[in-house]
Amino acid sequence: MTKGFPTLGCCGLDCGLCPRFYTHGSSRCPGCFGEDFANKHPSCSIINCCFKEKGLEVCGECLEYPCAKFSRETFEKDSFISHQKVEPNNNNIREYGLERFLAQQKQRIEFLETFLDGFDEGRSKSFFCLAAALLCLDNLGKALEEAEKEIGEKGIGKDDLKGRNRILKGLLKDFAGKENKELKLRK
Repeated sequence: MTKGFPTLGCCGLDCGLCPRFYTHGSSRCPGCFGEDFANKHPSCSIINCCFKEKGLEVCGECLEYPCAKFSRETFEKDSFISHQKVEPNNNNIREYGLERFLAQQKQRIEFLETFLDGFDEGRSKSFFCLAAALLCLDNLGKALEEAEKEIGEKGIGKDDLKGRNRILKGLLKDFAGKENKELKLRK
């Protein structure tokens, strides 16, 4: 048994924007209760309640959300910075519905895949995943558009991933600053 949308965690985490979702080999994560999930992850009380017991995709669909499992303290102490989006994602789903959220998540995933395919020099996967998860969709699109324009003006080829990467990362950092977001992992 697998969830219908493993790119969205039962808790509201954007699993489809996680570096491990884009890893190849045995350490690849299939997303929340995706194929072979139980063999790769320990049991999760949120999955047990949300998906296994209630048959929901995400806690934001539950009439009891937010429950005790969502104490702010739990997620604030977590070093996985993408947990910042758990509460906003669930609230978005409650207010606008799962379908709209998944459409927006699909756009984020498309941006991320473009970043990874055309700009990752082999060391920026986590950075691009954070940017795709945390920045607003408009700014992701603007950063990509401006990067492509600057790359074209400078005549940087598709094979120069370091040059392409430097430009896009700089733009994403600029937009992060405007949004008052930090695109680095916590220590």
